[in-house]
Amino acid sequence: MTSIDVRDLTKEYGGRRAVDRLTFGVRPGHVTGFLGPNGAGKSTTMRLVLGLDRPTSGTATIGGRAYTELRDPLRRVGALLDAGAAHGSRSARDHLRALAVSNRIPAHRVDTVLERTGLAAVARRRVRTFSLGMRQRLGIAAALLGDPEVVLLDEPANGLDPEGIVWIRTLLRDLAAQGRAVLVSSHLMNETAAFADHLVIVGRGRLLADAPVREFIHARLRPRVRIRTTDPAALGGLLTRHGHDASQDADGTWTVRHARVDDIGRLVARAGVPVLELTAQEATLEEAYLDLTAAEAEFTAQPQEA
Repeated sequence: MTSIDVRDLTKEYGGRRAVDRLTFGVRPGHVTGFLGPNGAGKSTTMRLVLGLDRPTSGTATIGGRAYTELRDPLRRVGALLDAGAAHGSRSARDHLRALAVSNRIPAHRVDTVLERTGLAAVARRRVRTFSLGMRQRLGIAAALLGDPEVVLLDEPANGLDPEGIVWIRTLLRDLAAQGRAVLVSSHLMNETAAFADHLVIVGRGRLLADAPVREFIHARLRPRVRIRTTDPAALGGLLTRHGHDASQDADGTWTVRHARVDDIGRLVARAGVPVLELTAQEATLEEAYLDLTAAEAEFTAQPQEA
């Protein structure tokens, strides 16, 4: 199957470097989450991969070839960059039919993708009557029309309701399971953690991380343990004596950083401290992402003074 390979990719606009010597790969059979603050260069990178802009230097290839060199590109690569690209006066079906005819795609694919994206019942409605979520689904249908081996989606969950978000999560996993290379740009950390196998994170046009999801989280943040007892003072003294980094919440619960449940459980059991709750607190993708990108955001709100 086909992969995306970005090598030393650089794009400058009037002296401003939007993409800065970026290198990463998107492998078949995986969903790669493409993350970064606003202005980090994600959309520019996707445009460069799709041949919509020319790099200042470096390369972006699909199966070893530039997008502009691909024969029948819509049958090799499917993309959603702008949900508003469909002409408002056309019906959803006519929009997809026009794409199919112009790209030599079998007509039966139109009905296939309408069904798969949940638009079959509204296929004859004009696009201008669609909600944002329906336009997103239509854009995804267009991306899948050519049954491509590579799929690039920019914020595909934008405008989707909760049912739609669950649907897109399942769709992305299914596409990867079929052996396709899937690159998804998103600002929704919880959703990205639910569907992505791998992460590529950029900031100010530079690569910040390129790693499997769990590996990235565990490398940034250590595990924590939450423990609650009928004797908070005794527990606090025990943790201090054994050198644990712990803090007490307002409700008396202790949080022990850089610790594991088994170790804390054995410690309190030996000391005879009564335990009401002992829970592992796994770090989240959002926490790890914010820890990494805190200094990379182009626009950051400042806390207000009291």
